[in-house]
Amino acid sequence: MTELKFDGYAATWCPGCGDWGIRVGIKAALEQLAFDPSQVFLSFDIGCSGNMNDFLNGYATHGLHGRAIPTAIGMKIANHKMTTIVIGGDGGIYGEGGNHFLHACRGNHDITVIVHDNMVYGLTTGQVAPTAGKGYRSKSTPHGIIEVPVNPLALALTQGATFVSQSFAGDARTTIDVIKKAVNHKGFSLVNILQPCVTFNKINTYQYYLKNTYHLEDSHNRSNLGKAVEKSLEVNAGKFPIGVLYQTERPSFHEELEQLDSPLVDRPRFSDFSSFTNEFI
Repeated sequence: MTELKFDGYAATWCPGCGDWGIRVGIKAALEQLAFDPSQVFLSFDIGCSGNMNDFLNGYATHGLHGRAIPTAIGMKIANHKMTTIVIGGDGGIYGEGGNHFLHACRGNHDITVIVHDNMVYGLTTGQVAPTAGKGYRSKSTPHGIIEVPVNPLALALTQGATFVSQSFAGDARTTIDVIKKAVNHKGFSLVNILQPCVTFNKINTYQYYLKNTYHLEDSHNRSNLGKAVEKSLEVNAGKFPIGVLYQTERPSFHEELEQLDSPLVDRPRFSDFSSFTNEFI
C-alpha cells in the first residue's frame, strides 16, 4: 500500500478513518476563508485527533489530555485578535475536559471547538468514550457500558454556547461549510463531527451515519433555542441532525473584561520579550 504523507510526514491514521475527512474540512475551510497560517492559533488535544498537528500549518500546541480548551482560552486572552481553534476527540473534550468545555460555553469564549466524535478512544485501542450509547461493548466495558451517553449538542446549548453545529466526516462539503460559519462566529462555537472509527467501532460506521443523519432544512430557525434543544435530543431516537442547530449573539468573554482593551501581547511589558524573560532567569 502506498504510504500517504502530508508535507513529508507519514500519516498515522488508519485507512478510511474519519480523521482524513475532518482534516480536509478544516484545511479547506481555512483556505477558503483566506487565512494565513500566522493568523491562526490551533490547540490540539491528545489522541488520534491530535496527530493532525503535523498536518495543519499555524501556531499550534499540544495540551495535556483534556486541557486543549483552557490552553486555547489562554491564547485568545493573550492575543484576542487571533482566530483560535480547538481540535480534539470526544474523550478529551467531553470526558477528561468536560468541566473545561461547559465553563467555556458559559463564558462564551471566542473560540471554535471542533470535536472528532467517534465514541471510542481510538489511539489507545478502542476503550469506550463518553458519547457511546448505553450497552456499548468495548475493551474497557466487555459487558456493556452502564452510563447513558453524553449529548454534546444538548450540553452546549444548555450551558450557553452561542453557536452549536454538527457534521459528518463523510460529508466534506457540509463539514467545510459548517466550520467556516463556526470560525466566523464571534463567541463560543461547537462543531461536533460524527467520525467513524473503522478499526474499533463496528457499529457507528459510514453506512450507519449515511442512513441515520439528515440535513437541517433551510427553514430551520437557528435563533430558536427550544427548537435547537429539541433537535439535539433526536439522537435518543437514532437520528443525527447535520448543520447549524443554533446561533445567537452576545458579548464574548474577552469583550467583557475592561482590562483587555488591547491584546496582552501588544502591551509595553511584552514589547521586549528578552527583558520579560530575564525576570525569571
